[in-house]
Amino acid sequence: MVSSMMGFAQSQLLLRNTHQNLIFGRDGVASNFNLFMPQRPILRGVSMCMNGSVGYPERSSPNEVKEEIQRCYELIHRLGRGVLYLGSARMKTDSQHYLQTLELSREIASLLDCTTWTGSGPGLMDAAIKGAMEAQKPVGGFKIAKEAGQWTSSNSHPYLPPETYFTCRFFSARKHGLVDAVTRTSPSERTAIVALPGGVGTLDEVFEILTLIQLQRIGSKHPVPFVDELRLILFKVTGLLGRL
Repeated sequence: MVSSMMGFAQSQLLLRNTHQNLIFGRDGVASNFNLFMPQRPILRGVSMCMNGSVGYPERSSPNEVKEEIQRCYELIHRLGRGVLYLGSARMKTDSQHYLQTLELSREIASLLDCTTWTGSGPGLMDAAIKGAMEAQKPVGGFKIAKEAGQWTSSNSHPYLPPETYFTCRFFSARKHGLVDAVTRTSPSERTAIVALPGGVGTLDEVFEILTLIQLQRIGSKHPVPFVDELRLILFKVTGLLGRL
């Protein structure tokens, strides 16, 4: 079986074959390189270290994704569009980033008087939720069944009322919801996007939204503020992000 482990603090990838021979170690350095064995390894599945086997029910129809997207839109229609926070699910509650996010969310919610949207997960998403709740403003979110290896025993959020979030089975539906939650359809809607420190998932969401902004799918009629440092860095490196 091929298994992998990727550390949050450092890059580390372990690959093993069915006979448990280490093929690649950290930084891609070969160790105990037994690729010329007479037995041919058979891939039986993929498992993530510490978190157990990764298994999701297969989609039986495209209508399942469509129905989930529709439920995301219904939640946005009920709670209203607002400010979206994208950030790490692994950040601890005593970290500086967590405390700063909590304060920022509280101030923005009070200033704009709008719904605070997140992925309804732990870490910085949790900080944004609690900041808005301290300001006594509405919160909404699109939770994924498995978020950074935490809160996996149930599809329910530990403290949010069930009517304020929706647990998505499909990432595509979740992304539709996150984008629509900040897409202004009129000048009266107060929306913004706040990109916080995060990992691969956060970067995926950030670059998707930046692409939609560059292609004028978001903010073409009514601009949507995007608060981060990433665009400045990319512009300095490439000089190709004129519309951002």
